[in-house]
Amino acid sequence: MKSSRRFRALASRGNRIVDVVAYNREAWDRAVARGNPWTVPVGPEVIAAARRGEWEVVLTPTKPVPRAWFPPLAGLDVLCLASGGGQQGPILAAAGANVTVFDNSPAQLARDREVADRDGLTIATVQGDMGDLSVFPDGRFGLVFHPCSNCFAPDVRPVWREAFRVLRPGGVLLAGFGNPALYIFDDARAEAGELVVRHAVPYSDLTSLTDAERRRYTDACEPLCYGHTLDDQLGGQLDAGFVLTGLFEDRDPTHPLAKYLPAFLATRAVKPAQGPAPGGPSETVRGRE
Repeated sequence: MKSSRRFRALASRGNRIVDVVAYNREAWDRAVARGNPWTVPVGPEVIAAARRGEWEVVLTPTKPVPRAWFPPLAGLDVLCLASGGGQQGPILAAAGANVTVFDNSPAQLARDREVADRDGLTIATVQGDMGDLSVFPDGRFGLVFHPCSNCFAPDVRPVWREAFRVLRPGGVLLAGFGNPALYIFDDARAEAGELVVRHAVPYSDLTSLTDAERRRYTDACEPLCYGHTLDDQLGGQLDAGFVLTGLFEDRDPTHPLAKYLPAFLATRAVKPAQGPAPGGPSETVRGRE
């Protein structure tokens, strides 16, 4: 199985080979320049509130992650995985965590450094592909916070395996991702409010679209997306060794599917410690709180 770090595939511009990780890096750098909402840093008032213990962060479009899902943050080593943009990382740092933000986009990472410089936070930033965390040793972190972003990875299973490896025993993975139902519809018609089933899952912008349709995104340097199965999203976490201890769903109010289905999921998973496995009698399975 290829890792996303080495993935090469044909994009839309003739037969030119495109490095998908490099392409999406440029696409997200441009998204920062365009002011995409997920690239706009939080304000100083949000950081001040987090320092007082008043904070919330999201893994999915709108619903805050339950505070009970988090380990105690004071002094905790946290990896914000594919989570640049000056939002979640700075908030968790202001709440007391030792935060490292890892992202493919230099411009996204620059947003986190902007907030850190503005508000006197200590945040480490590392550029790289979410499917290759070899820059970090085994057991480096107590929490991996991974908001909706693995739709930009051709293969999500290496992401789960690497998250498991860099977590210490008893560490927590908090992850958000799209329901594969998001990807079965004709995108252009969905933007017009019409849901027309067209694509099979797993979905890929590289193979599920015509060349003309793909150029609609690549000519505008929009990121290339992938719709992963629940077998890879949920089963992939389990196969990596995690124990799932919480799940909730969320809706994107801007998408017509929200009228019918909460099309995003968030999960809480634990890397088992020695002794009784998390998720057994000693650990409560948590849903929305």
